[in-house]
Amino acid sequence: MKKHLAIIAALVLVLPALAYPNIFSFKVGYFIPRAQSGPSFPDSLWTIEFDNMTFTKTNYQNTIIGLGYEYFLTRQLSLVLSLDTYNKNKSGFYRDYVGIDFTDGAFAFPNTFEGDFSITHSFNVSITPLQLSLKLTPLGRRVRFIPYVGGGVGLYMWSVRLRGDTIDFSDPFIHTDLDGTETEVYPVVQTYAQEPDSGVRFSVGYHVFGGFMFPLGQRITLETEFKFNSCKGAFQDAFKDFEDFDLSGYQVTLGINYWF
Repeated sequence: MKKHLAIIAALVLVLPALAYPNIFSFKVGYFIPRAQSGPSFPDSLWTIEFDNMTFTKTNYQNTIIGLGYEYFLTRQLSLVLSLDTYNKNKSGFYRDYVGIDFTDGAFAFPNTFEGDFSITHSFNVSITPLQLSLKLTPLGRRVRFIPYVGGGVGLYMWSVRLRGDTIDFSDPFIHTDLDGTETEVYPVVQTYAQEPDSGVRFSVGYHVFGGFMFPLGQRITLETEFKFNSCKGAFQDAFKDFEDFDLSGYQVTLGINYWF
């Protein structure tokens, strides 16, 4: 009896969805990382990079591409499975230091000195969220202007990579000029650090969104959407001395939907 009731309940949920078309979506947009940094987050890798290097938070805004599949449950409610891609690599140099070569290695001097080279490295961040959402269209889908809201959970696949020169501030030296002036300097180290060591790391986060669809015909709609993603990733390899990495961000997308 219980088995029959379960089957009936499943049919009640599934059969209404079969009466409506589903949607495949292709989206392009712009991702703005929250990149929590500053005095309130002294142990954040974002903070260390932005405080020392010439690149800024705005340099990590970038275009994104996304795909989505929407499965109708009722006239107003649907399940959405979506995948977005974000990747940004930026090179910069230390603002306050220059590099000077010696026979026993290179050292970072204050930029009041005339250096032999700029101390540079690249910082790369990649985030690919696979998200499952509940989407509500309160006016239904048989209208000329279709507003919607939604939210859900996501599996965030991410990696962070740093490549080039870094300054080892934990190992200072005292350089004495010919006139006796002493200056604290630091070793310059060639660095290749990646989190994780290979592949990608996985973290769980959530998201909320809202937007509008505009019908262009019986099977095509245009869509514009705003979404907020919230997620933090724990470092375990190259950057394990830093606090959890902020993967959150805001995104605005424009998409085209095909109903089938």
